[in-house]
Amino acid sequence: MDPLNQSIPDFSHEQRIWRAHAGADDLKIVGVDEAGRGPLAGPVVAAAVCFPLALIQGLGSIGESLPGLNDSKKLSAVARERLDRAIWQMPGLGISVGCATPQEIDEFNILGATRLAMRQAVEGLPWANLRILVDGLPLKPAPFEHEAIVKGDSKSISIAAASIVAKVYRDRLMHVIDEECPGYGFARHKGYPTREHMDALMELGPTRHHRRTFTPLRGRQLDLFPD
Repeated sequence: MDPLNQSIPDFSHEQRIWRAHAGADDLKIVGVDEAGRGPLAGPVVAAAVCFPLALIQGLGSIGESLPGLNDSKKLSAVARERLDRAIWQMPGLGISVGCATPQEIDEFNILGATRLAMRQAVEGLPWANLRILVDGLPLKPAPFEHEAIVKGDSKSISIAAASIVAKVYRDRLMHVIDEECPGYGFARHKGYPTREHMDALMELGPTRHHRRTFTPLRGRQLDLFPD
């Protein structure tokens, strides 16, 4: 990718909202993103991140604290871990995480479970006057009022930070699941349908962490869930 054409997130969306509500001293602008919609196993995790209003207003810089902040998918695992630690340690930030289990994914489908995890993350923040930016398309039905930004994790610093927190949090959960369920390689593939994962499913069968409504698990073709 040409680095001159690579999108770098900034506070432009947050500043636009702040200018539209400049009289509200208690205003909190929150970025929300998720990780884990595509895998066959594990939870879907959402994170909500709120930067101090002073930073959004341009009264400080995050460059030294969070160098290289970007969409989590554009970062190496090492860079994500470094930025995740820095985000959690940064003074004045509000951070909250929500999770939907594989059973909730099967019950509500992946979109419903994503909404559930995002709502948990937002409700975990200790403020009331929130303006919420969400990565992707609008959530319908919406669990809260929000503005959806397509590729928001490459445009908004708040959403980019949320994408990192959600990704690292979920990856750590998959390491725990890997220890509980050896032989599947969860720590490596994070529940995605790699050849290693599919071979383990054929040999060992599913675990309680697998999403039974996901193809190919929902079909009889693998005969994973006997009647």
